[in-house]
Amino acid sequence: MKHCSRHGTRSGTRCAVAYAVFAGAMLVGALAQAQTVDESAAAPYGVASADDQLYWHALLDELEGRFLGGPDPAFRWDGEAWVGSDSNRLWLKSEAFAMNGAVEDSDQELLYARPISTYFDLQAGVRYDLDSRPGRGWAAFGVEGLAAYFFQLSATLYASDAGHFAGKVFATYDARLTQRLILEPLVELDAYTRSDPARAVGSGVSDIDAGLRLRYEISRKFAPYLGVVYERAYAPFLANGPNRQLLDANRSGDWRLAIGVKAWL
Repeated sequence: MKHCSRHGTRSGTRCAVAYAVFAGAMLVGALAQAQTVDESAAAPYGVASADDQLYWHALLDELEGRFLGGPDPAFRWDGEAWVGSDSNRLWLKSEAFAMNGAVEDSDQELLYARPISTYFDLQAGVRYDLDSRPGRGWAAFGVEGLAAYFFQLSATLYASDAGHFAGKVFATYDARLTQRLILEPLVELDAYTRSDPARAVGSGVSDIDAGLRLRYEISRKFAPYLGVVYERAYAPFLANGPNRQLLDANRSGDWRLAIGVKAWL
């Protein structure tokens, strides 16, 4: 618009109008840009909104046979599944051993979970020990999530009738050696306030299950593994009970070879 200064009054009027329109357009553009910056500063990926869509996931952590080091080969499974939204989920957890045609040390849980922080969920529900021994029901309350240095951690307290209380701590970590080869240390501890001879459970630390597994991810959803595990059960001593020999044997720990697969849906 430099030519406006070389014309007369009428041209000067037209130039003034043009300047006003130009300045107004620049002002509107600046305001729009400022509004966009403010919105992006508040929510870089758009305006936040609640996500109430239902999702589901199923994970089989352990489906394995255990050999050597013990009296008989054993089969173990440990899996979980959930359904829900980002804020509310219903969990189903199952783990047990099968040996000599009998299921032992079974733990079936139905839990409701809700986030209490960025990395941890609060869980509450019920547990039932359903296997070849007399069953027992429990109320369950605990936390599960991702701890510092990417350790997966779970801690749960249980309460049953007749003053029985129990606790379980579970921790695992994925150390990626390559994109597909993963070394996973794992430990699980169970403790009880009272002995339960019917279920071969001792007071204090009742059993330990720890292992080191090396798995290869053929795909992200399927990974066979090979590992070593250490298992020890501290069963109550029954002086004249029919299972004395078995319970005494359970007091010693065993190192065993584990071969299995890990898969998810």
